[in-house]
Amino acid sequence: MKLIILDRDGVINHDSDEFIKSPAEWIPIPGSLEAIARLNQAGYRVVVATNQSGVARGLFDVSTLNAIHQKLHTAAQQVGADVDAIFYCPHAADENCDCRKPKPGMLHTIATRFNTSLKGVPNVGDSLRDLQAGYGVGCVPYLVMTGKGGRTLEKGGLPPGTLTFPDLASVVDSLLKDSAPAPLEDLTPQKDGKRRLA
Repeated sequence: MKLIILDRDGVINHDSDEFIKSPAEWIPIPGSLEAIARLNQAGYRVVVATNQSGVARGLFDVSTLNAIHQKLHTAAQQVGADVDAIFYCPHAADENCDCRKPKPGMLHTIATRFNTSLKGVPNVGDSLRDLQAGYGVGCVPYLVMTGKGGRTLEKGGLPPGTLTFPDLASVVDSLLKDSAPAPLEDLTPQKDGKRRLA
């Protein structure tokens, strides 16, 4: 099974320092949903893992969060994309839960739910904690420059082997290029009897 894990805010949709508190504030980054559709077409299952401490802060409730995610699913489906599941942590940082990134709890839950190892699974985020959570369970970290990505890159301290891209669409370009089948050999003998690549 091919799996990819995406952060939400700053990767799929525009981020806000004031939090995304309503469906109206959820606005996809151009090309992100189409990129997810291309992943689907290439056989990837797409999962979102997102910290949503706005719930604990009282900025919005779980029903509003569900409505935001319904808008995400609907917008994705309109371009032929499918997000398999959205995992979220509703806790504040001081609650010391295991699911809030950079802790790996949410990623462990994904591995259990999909009955798979996360070793080598692409993990795309715009913040250091996104990448740290995935790196801790064996994911390959991809940093995008959308959202907080620029600030994250400037601060440094990225996990070893972090790959940096302008946005999700360019991550997908790279993944699909790398996974494209090698050209087949033309086995027709040449005049000299040797076989060459077409």
